[in-house]
Amino acid sequence: MHNTWPRVPVSKVANIVLGGTPNRKVLKYWNGHIPWATAKDIVNANSRYIHKVKEFITEEGLKNSAAKLLPKGTILITARGTVGTLAKLGCDMAFNQTCYAIIQNESIDRDFLYYALKGTMTEMKALTYGTVFETITTKSFDSWFIALPPLSEQRAIAHILGMLDDKIELNRRMSETLEQIARAIFKAWFVDFEPVRAKMSGRWKKGQSLPGLPAHLWDLFPDRLVNSELGEIPEGWQVGKLSDLCSTQYGYTANSVDEPIGPKFLRVTDINKRNWIEWGAVPYCQIHPDTKPAYALKIGDLVVARMADPGKSAIIEEEVDAVFASYLVRLKTKSLSHSYYIYGYLKSHLYAEYSKGARSGSVQSNMNAKVIVGARLVIPPNKVMEHFLEMILPLRQRIVSNVRQSNSLAALRDALLPKLISGEIRIKDAEKLIGEVT
Repeated sequence: MHNTWPRVPVSKVANIVLGGTPNRKVLKYWNGHIPWATAKDIVNANSRYIHKVKEFITEEGLKNSAAKLLPKGTILITARGTVGTLAKLGCDMAFNQTCYAIIQNESIDRDFLYYALKGTMTEMKALTYGTVFETITTKSFDSWFIALPPLSEQRAIAHILGMLDDKIELNRRMSETLEQIARAIFKAWFVDFEPVRAKMSGRWKKGQSLPGLPAHLWDLFPDRLVNSELGEIPEGWQVGKLSDLCSTQYGYTANSVDEPIGPKFLRVTDINKRNWIEWGAVPYCQIHPDTKPAYALKIGDLVVARMADPGKSAIIEEEVDAVFASYLVRLKTKSLSHSYYIYGYLKSHLYAEYSKGARSGSVQSNMNAKVIVGARLVIPPNKVMEHFLEMILPLRQRIVSNVRQSNSLAALRDALLPKLISGEIRIKDAEKLIGEVT
């Protein structure tokens, strides 16, 4: 460690502020315009910044409670349950008593403080207590120590780590945009039947392109809609069940571990936050070599949650040594084009509505394999699905590439973070390492 950098308690460089909750019995305190964050919102943000919350409060609710409205950029930390998740406010926001705000003073740079806290989380974890739920109190910050280099060094460290996080965030936004484009194409082709309607209305002339559909693909679509049990569908297309297009299999039962003792172990929690799989965050499991082939995941496999978050889904898009957990059901299809068509359907509002109505369970909602594939849907000709795959696959491959790069950047950031904030490695050496990776 750099000998000239003192170590100080967090409480010496920041004011610790506890949030609060307006009285829920007073209706005028709720459903206002002020975002109100909870520990769950912070955990679900899965990012440096928290932008989305489930609940909002009014000005009156703010004034008549212990809730505090703090400015964009303020650091929050979860204080109960899942203790130690950090996030910065993405806008002016209030928060409840499951979180603390950590408001820096003039001796420390706010961005450096964020990374200093993140890099000493192990020390913080040792300060938690509680038999049922882990907890920290304001006193915990008196015993949580961080290094305090000069402000110029703090800003340089925060800048270099921030660059890595900025690139990771940019990749995430790009991937979300690509996913939205893919969904829009699916909706246009298979939900709204826009090419068919364009032909019917005379809006399309041969050789003309419209958004989402090059001119050479227009001949794939008929020029009439006909009645069916699902409403109007393109002439020549069929109505069937999801089960007509795939087979099902329940996952493997095991305990997940962080140590690489076997293959990756894909769980519900690994598929229900993003519309892609971040394999770097997926744990491992132990499985006998003779059993593993039956559960090994392959490109084109689909997995759907049957419990915990029933109906959530993902598609396997790269070769990974992985098996899937028992709360997931695998859907196997006869071709990659079928897989991506089904994936588009699983991500559509049509399946969301179906799964919401099909869930059962008085304590925990669930969907068994038969229910998961019991949805009725439009089945287009194979040729249409093949051309849909041609449109979608480059978008999805770019998402996979973005995720891979982000995983590499995150690994580099996590390796550099404790060394930078302790002074073990200096800025120039860190910049050289980043240059070699990027």
